[in-house]
Amino acid sequence: MADHKLQVMDDAEQVHRRGSELIAEAAREAVSERGASALGFSGGTDPWPMFSGLEELGLDWTKTEIFQVDERVAPAGSDERNLTHLVESLSIGAQGSIRPMPVTGDDLDAAADRYAALLPEALDLAHLGLGPDGHTASLVPGDPVLEVTDKRVAVTAGEYQGVRRMALTYPELHRVRSLLWVVTGEEKRDALGKLLARDHSIPAGRVEPGGDSLILADRAAAAGLNA
Repeated sequence: MADHKLQVMDDAEQVHRRGSELIAEAAREAVSERGASALGFSGGTDPWPMFSGLEELGLDWTKTEIFQVDERVAPAGSDERNLTHLVESLSIGAQGSIRPMPVTGDDLDAAADRYAALLPEALDLAHLGLGPDGHTASLVPGDPVLEVTDKRVAVTAGEYQGVRRMALTYPELHRVRSLLWVVTGEEKRDALGKLLARDHSIPAGRVEPGGDSLILADRAAAAGLNA
């Protein structure tokens, strides 16, 4: 089990720029070593500038697949869907690399199993966010999805912020080659401290990286931490 490494930057803009660079580096390294790259992108508003920043870094999208780490159960095109904002953030050339989570059917559990079958043996890099309550990747406090160990993809039992979610499970996150956490804003301070302490009282604290795990945080989120 790898330790989380923390890198503190002056502001969110620097965090997003560095995040874009690290995603591009991981993709290029995977293509060089294995001929293709598989990336996992989480939802939330924080990563949109980071995804947009990939455009200028010259990735070979023909050799890259983008998988969703989580998705909200909402109609296609809905503003609530992570996919809607992911498509808006990426170039036309990159959009064909997206592998959307199937959340519009009646049988969500079967849909989760179909998505799991699309996943590679291990994602090369997965981006994760962090909520003020300590949730990450739609692994939310108190939901039975936290205890799923026999599936790669699962669906929350209840609604969180008004919608159910489909998400990669802990076992799937643990096999990712490199985790990239993006944490900005003073409202994340408490959760960031618990993440670094591996505090199991929050869902993010239960993530046990099987590979590298880097947390990019701005000074507002990391205030008071030793970094």
